[in-house]
Amino acid sequence: MDINIVLVEPEIPQNTGNVARTCAAVGASLHLVKPLGFEIDDRKLKRAGLDYWDKLDITYYDSLDDFLQKNAGEPMFFFTTKAKRKYTDVQYPKRVFIVFGKETKGLPEELLYANPDSSVRIPMRDTLRSLNLSNSVAVAVYEVLRQRDFEGLREDGQLTKFEW
Repeated sequence: MDINIVLVEPEIPQNTGNVARTCAAVGASLHLVKPLGFEIDDRKLKRAGLDYWDKLDITYYDSLDDFLQKNAGEPMFFFTTKAKRKYTDVQYPKRVFIVFGKETKGLPEELLYANPDSSVRIPMRDTLRSLNLSNSVAVAVYEVLRQRDFEGLREDGQLTKFEW
């Protein structure tokens, strides 16, 4: 896949399920970095992803180091509230890994410090901590898709009882 969504140590099953559903809807691959805060067969995870699990390309990693080692050299963008650049200031390459940290702590600061040019933020009010993880993933992946003019996705809607 060209678009790869990476969740590092996700803690809330509903968020991961929602992200999985987004990945299925847009054709992105999902990468889950352990430890996970839930079991993969968690009922809440399955419910949030609905019936899309068989339409997903999912890869699991034992740790952040494992993920970074196995994907060394790949273009990565690290989403964080601590970055100086906005996510819209970036031109995303054809193949890209969009990386998000755990809900309670985000990504390790050492990783962000080592990657200042590829660390980006979604602007928001300074009095709040962060957006919901699954919402942040949706914002990010749809910016990548917008830059590609939504290539490969259906753009027209259709009414069920009426014709346009």
